[in-house]
Amino acid sequence: MSETAAAISARVEAFVREVIVPYEHDPRLGLHGPSEDLVRELREKARAAGVMTPHIFADGSHLNQRDTATVLKKSGLSPLGPVAVNTMAPDEGNMYLLGKVGSPEQKARFLSPLVSGEARSAFFMTEPADEGGAGSDPSMMQTTCRQDGNHWVINGRKAFITGAEGAKVGIVMAKSEATDGTGGACMFLVDLPDPAIRIERVLDTIDSSMPGGHAIIAIENLRVPADQMLGASGEGFKYAQVRLSPARLSHCMRWWGAAARAHEIASAYACRRQAFGKLLVDHEGVGFMLAENLIDLKQAELMIDWCADVLDTGALGTVESSMAKVAVSEALMRVADRCVQVMGGKGVSGDTIVEQVFREIRAFRIYDGPTEVHKWSLAKKIKRDTLAAG
Repeated sequence: MSETAAAISARVEAFVREVIVPYEHDPRLGLHGPSEDLVRELREKARAAGVMTPHIFADGSHLNQRDTATVLKKSGLSPLGPVAVNTMAPDEGNMYLLGKVGSPEQKARFLSPLVSGEARSAFFMTEPADEGGAGSDPSMMQTTCRQDGNHWVINGRKAFITGAEGAKVGIVMAKSEATDGTGGACMFLVDLPDPAIRIERVLDTIDSSMPGGHAIIAIENLRVPADQMLGASGEGFKYAQVRLSPARLSHCMRWWGAAARAHEIASAYACRRQAFGKLLVDHEGVGFMLAENLIDLKQAELMIDWCADVLDTGALGTVESSMAKVAVSEALMRVADRCVQVMGGKGVSGDTIVEQVFREIRAFRIYDGPTEVHKWSLAKKIKRDTLAAG
């Protein structure tokens, strides 16, 4: 890592451990994430500490992916860390996309308040499964957009839209059926809230760290000025690929930090709790689980760094990020599960964050593509490469 990244990550780690960890039992934490009041309070403290959006500099430039990994892993040491320092999903991925594709005017209007932490965002892509809408397969998208003069009109339904409640910036993905060669997926920047974007309900889910939770959305005759289209008409899937691999990897970074913290808590418990005449850690069944955690954490860290290096060459890294997503999410799930097991009754209670980390990482195995979708994609590549070779 660079000296700059080392210094930033040290400040972020100190801030998360010393300032944010004490908030982990704040009464403003609910089923659908921290309240808006709590988010504001945490971010005020992050600004005061100089760690707001630490991976993006004042001139708009970013740390590279390897250095970003160093910082985001430290932000993930508490479930509230990414919220406080503005490295959370979906904002981190949305900021990356806007920085790559947005026009100067769009960046000034939509990106700047995100980078400053004054606004949250939502990415409106996935749709209700029971209506045949897009999920892991974005080609199933049913939300439509049609041009009407100098506006576009959007209609459809979206599902599992993270952070929609309370967001001020939205990126809406829809499908144009234009026959002039500009048809296909499109992305639009919108100000939120908007009366044409209605939250039907916020889902009760296994995770609880993201402000606003995950919502079912109805979009009814949403009119968006043409200059708020992100990029060009019909290029939405291409832009999604620009966002996809880095956002997929940043999930790995943040949850690596959470799993590392859970391992710390479980190790401390095993080194002070006695049973059957000795410390838990001295029982091989427990000690071996913690040893396996150490191995899984190191292997996951190396996968993250390897994929980050690929992205830093300028490659899309689609294959590499699929491999990293599978390996890291499955490894961290094993780590979190062992931490719960080592701590027994304490591990399944809310007395520590171990139980929450277990729930969050279980959801991570589905976010940004379930393990099985990534394996299927990799198997298709194996088939292509094998047949091409002869």
